[in-house]
Amino acid sequence: MQKIKPIFNKVDCISLHVPDLENALTFYHNNLGHEIIWKHKSAVGLRLPESNAELVLHTENRPNEVDWKVDSVPEAVDRFIKAGGELIAGPFDIQIGLCAVLRDPWQNPIVILDTSKGYLKADIDNYVIVSERQQNKCKYLTAKKARVCKVH
Repeated sequence: MQKIKPIFNKVDCISLHVPDLENALTFYHNNLGHEIIWKHKSAVGLRLPESNAELVLHTENRPNEVDWKVDSVPEAVDRFIKAGGELIAGPFDIQIGLCAVLRDPWQNPIVILDTSKGYLKADIDNYVIVSERQQNKCKYLTAKKARVCKVH
């Protein structure tokens, strides 16, 4: 039997909705000790120390999710559908690449993303550095319920 390359490379992030970022930072950063990696007006990425996955806290109108990193979203979508899964949304642009929402045969939502555009940069205070063009695109993407930023 031929060995098949796995579709998911790693967990990119666990994303949790919170009503207030400052209160969430008090809990997860100040009280539980998770280091801030990056900040954006509606989201904050925190380090998970024994992993390169992140804990992302956000105030956006979208559910909690686990985001899976793939080599290529279009290729992963094609493979996923051929295997019996379903495409729910996308692929759509996000600041770092492409994203798609899938559903497996048991109705589990699966969010995948790639970093085909590269990672973003943060300033000394961990705020994501974006150009005016990127800020406009970020507003558009947030309206599409896409993840905002990923910084390494």
